[in-house]
Amino acid sequence: MKSKLYYALYFLYAIVVAFVLYLNGVFTGEWSSYSNLIINLVFLVIIGIIFVISSFGFGRLNRVTYDLEDVMLRLQKEYKEAGGKNLWDQYKDNDKVFEETELQDAFNKYRLRIKSTKTRRGAGASCDLGEYINEDLLDRVGMNFFNSGVSGTLTGLGILGTFLGLSLGLGAFSGDDIFTVSDNVGSLLSGMKVAFHTSVYGILFSLVFNIAYRSVMADAYETLDEFLTVFRQTAQLSVQKEDESFAAMLVYQAGMAGSLKQIVEMMKGSAVEQTAGVERIVEQFTTQMQAALDTDFKKLGSVLKSAGESQAVSAANAAEMVEAVTALVEVNRSVQEALANVMERQDVFAKQLVEQKKMLADACSDMSDEISSQIYTFGQMRDLYEK
Repeated sequence: MKSKLYYALYFLYAIVVAFVLYLNGVFTGEWSSYSNLIINLVFLVIIGIIFVISSFGFGRLNRVTYDLEDVMLRLQKEYKEAGGKNLWDQYKDNDKVFEETELQDAFNKYRLRIKSTKTRRGAGASCDLGEYINEDLLDRVGMNFFNSGVSGTLTGLGILGTFLGLSLGLGAFSGDDIFTVSDNVGSLLSGMKVAFHTSVYGILFSLVFNIAYRSVMADAYETLDEFLTVFRQTAQLSVQKEDESFAAMLVYQAGMAGSLKQIVEMMKGSAVEQTAGVERIVEQFTTQMQAALDTDFKKLGSVLKSAGESQAVSAANAAEMVEAVTALVEVNRSVQEALANVMERQDVFAKQLVEQKKMLADACSDMSDEISSQIYTFGQMRDLYEK
């Protein structure tokens, strides 16, 4: 059965413990490294504690699953013996339907809900047992808040052991030449042994636990669905039948019709007098409103006429303003175009000035060279003349 699959964890745990002890020479008496043995034992103890805590949740979930299965079989048997008659009358006052406390408490809440919604003609509203006995209840009983994170925790412990073993191996590794390095290779390999061992059984435990956990939860969910289906077919209280509801509706409508008939009879005799009185009241109210508000209506008309004339003048002014703004925009656009042309011309003039400056500098340089040459020639001629 799927619910028994988590027992394989303990068998696997015993094998891994024996294997780790054998690798560290406990059975042969040849202990290679005390640190390796201590680290592996600490990790295995932590994993063992996690398994023990998880086993409590798995055990409670299995008991609830078995209880649901037993009640389901009992319902099927009693329903068959009763010839297909609904069994709710046998269970509505039964406070010992389930052996497990969690299931019985949920069923008691369901019974109270049925009683609170029941009327003289039957159940006033439908209520399903699945609102109280559902997957959330199974998750709470099976400690899903804890077990859902165990797989990741085991993987994390394996990775932690890997880095711890490497740290121990590299911490003991030292040497400056090939001779000293070769002497410390043993400590490095010892640390790597710890790293690989913890990684292997951490990941192995994670995989096996995940398979067992999902199998147990799937079996519980499946049993729950089967139980709810059987309960709805055999013992769940249904609402009123359609013919009963229709008859109750007819009785209610007949009562309402009688009441309305009495009200019409009471109002029939005084209807004409009430109508005449209402007409007189309306006529007096209209006359008084006309007398009181005649002058005010005239004033209101004059004010509205003046407001209309003012609004017309404002509209004309607004139109003129729009025209002026449009003209101003056109002038602004023309000015911008003129400024753009001026800027282009200034750029051309600036380039021409730069070119003329360069030409003037070249001419001055040539003139300076010519004057220097003539001065030098004049000096030579003067020296010849003096001689």
